Formats: sequence, structure tokens, C-alpha cells
Amino acid sequence: MKVLLVNKFQYLKGGSETYYFSLGDLLEKRGHQVIWFSMKDERNLPCAQSKYFVNHVDFNASGNPVKTAGAALHVLYSREAGRKFARLLDDEKPDIVHLNIFQSQLTGALVEEAYKRQIPIVYTAHDLKSVCPNYLMMHHQKTCEKCLDGHYWHCFANCCMKASRAKSLLASLEAYVYKQRKTYQKIDYVITPSFFYKKKLEEADVFRCPIEHVRNFLPAGTAYEEGSRGNYFLYFGRLSREKGIRTLIKAFSKAHIGEKLYIVGSGPEEEELRWMVKSIGMEDRILFLGFKTGTELKEIVANALCVCLPSEWYENGPYSILEAQALGRPAIVSDFGGLPELVEDGRTGYLTKAGNVLDLTEKIREMSYSQMDSAYISDKAAQAYSADLYADHIVGLYEKLIS
Repeated sequence: MKVLLVNKFQYLKGGSETYYFSLGDLLEKRGHQVIWFSMKDERNLPCAQSKYFVNHVDFNASGNPVKTAGAALHVLYSREAGRKFARLLDDEKPDIVHLNIFQSQLTGALVEEAYKRQIPIVYTAHDLKSVCPNYLMMHHQKTCEKCLDGHYWHCFANCCMKASRAKSLLASLEAYVYKQRKTYQKIDYVITPSFFYKKKLEEADVFRCPIEHVRNFLPAGTAYEEGSRGNYFLYFGRLSREKGIRTLIKAFSKAHIGEKLYIVGSGPEEEELRWMVKSIGMEDRILFLGFKTGTELKEIVANALCVCLPSEWYENGPYSILEAQALGRPAIVSDFGGLPELVEDGRTGYLTKAGNVLDLTEKIREMSYSQMDSAYISDKAAQAYSADLYADHIVGLYEKLIS
């Protein structure tokens, strides 16, 4: 079987790319041929199909009205992407197309070309872009579902996209283009890593195909290990407001416990968060370790007492929690989006009310004194996030769609 995997980034940027490359690896280990389609970037991992890739588009370009206008038109429908994708389809003749994040940089032109050739299309919904123009279902730090009924002008009216009127207009127009062209109705099967996302997509009613909840998997070869009790709390990931890190800092400062809090990662909120910690005199208790990857990050996670992700937006199935659980680490997560599906309250971690400082403070205190079973946590993770089981399921789905 020849599978064409599509994602707008061809380098390890986040969870969707972890899934994208891990899926390719799984399929190749099963003897299937994997080909790729993405956007050009100097950070890309090499592949034989790079000559087909779409030119890099900078949506933040400024000072050049021609470039800005070109980028805007590209978001709505990329003729370049359609042309190059058509060439790839005709040259390689894949049996199936599996889309990941394709909107904006690659656009719905890809769906059109695969649909014309009657090639089955699978889409893994890593975010809510198909039902929300800014993909977060938030505006001005508050949850918002106003576009769920297909009235996407709310994005422009509320200036939802990066607090920019122009970008919000563009995002609204993009959503209406997909609606007018029935782009999502041409997809054959949708996978959502969380049951919560499945319900949201069904509620929006933009697809006309089965929508199945299948949890994300951890890469083949992941070691599921029982660890000893750590001596610090840990947040690792993107430092952005919707992740609830401000709430975490406030709660930790009120908990008055012996452990420290380590914050690993980078992002738009980093400077403000550092200032916040300094302003409350917690520099010796809350430590910023910067961006970490690979073995170094794994060791930091493995030695943590607990991993915290008190997100205040609709998380899907974040790899940070999956990876921590594989190492036997409990987690404190908010009762929001898909996060409650990942934690057995009181056994593999605690659920906290999203945005509630007092409740999170109490959960931090409870975790500081708890003795959660590391072996139980890693065993549960091995069952829930098995790469082999995921491969069996996805290959069976492909074969069903092809036949």
C-alpha cells in the first residue's frame, strides 16, 4: 500500500508533527510505502518528494503590500499547492491520502485534487480549525463557540485571530471558502485524538463522513518505565497564555510546599512570565529551564514528581501528558477539552477546574503529599498508547476505504 501523508510542517515542531512522523515510521515498519507532502522550509527533514513541496509563505510579512496580498490569496486557495499536489498524485499514484494540518499554508486545493482522482482521504483533526477560524475556540483569553454553527463572521467581529482585524477577516473568509466549496464534505474519514473533539465536530456538522475517536499513540520503541518519586513539579511545552501557566504560577506561589516548579519551553509569554515570577519573589522556587528536547527533556520529565498542564483552552490529546505517563509520572490537568480523558482522577493524577487558582493550589498540595503508583501509571499508558494497536487499526481503516 502506498500512503501519502500531508502536513504543513516537515520538521518536528509540535504534537501534530510527532504524530505525522511517527505514523510514517509505523507504516514503513509494516512494509507500506510512505510519501510526503508539505511546505518548503530550511528545517525540513529530507525526503524524496521535497521537489513537489509548496513554497514557504510568511503570513506575518509586513512592509511589502504585494507579498502581503499574495499571502492572503494563498490562504484562501493555493493554486500552487493544487498544481504541485496534482503532479505528485499523478506521478506517485498513492492508494490513500492522509491529511494532518493542511489549512492556510497548503489549503483545501489538496482535497479537491485527491477528490477528483477518487483517492480516499483520511483527516486527523489535531485542532479545531475545521469549525473555528482561529482554531483555538478562544478570543481575548475566553472560550468561544460562536462560529460552531457556521457563522464565521464572528471571528472578524470579535477580532479573534491574533487580535488583528486584517488577520481575523482573512480567517473568516478562509472558513467561508471551505464552506462554499464543500471542502470538508469531500473527506472520507475523520479521526479525532479526543472524544471531546469528536463531539465538537459532530455538533458543527461540517463533515459528511464517519468521525472516529482514536487516541494518539506514542512512537514505536517508546520505553514504558516505572520511576521513583521526583522532587519537583514540571510544566513543559509552549509558553502561551491559553496553557494556563499564569494560573499555575499563582497557584504554586500559594501552595507553600517544599518542592520547586520547573518551567521548560519557550513561547510568546516567556518574558511576561519571568517578570511575573520575579514580581512575586519566587525566582528561587519557580525556575525557567529554557527549551529542551531529546534525552535531556526525557530525564527532566522522568525525575519530576508531577507534570502540570492546567490549560484554559480545548486541548486535544497533548503528547506532553502521554510522554509523562509512559515514564510513570502523574499529571495535574484541567477539566477542559480532551484532558480529562487522559487522567484517572486520584490514580494517575488530579483534575483541576480550568482557570481556578484556589482549586489548582489544593491539587498541588495534595500531589505534594500523595504516593501515586508509578508502575500503574506506566502500565496504563502502555495499554492506551500502543503503537502496534494503532498501526493495526489505521491499516485496517485504509484497507476498508480503498476497497
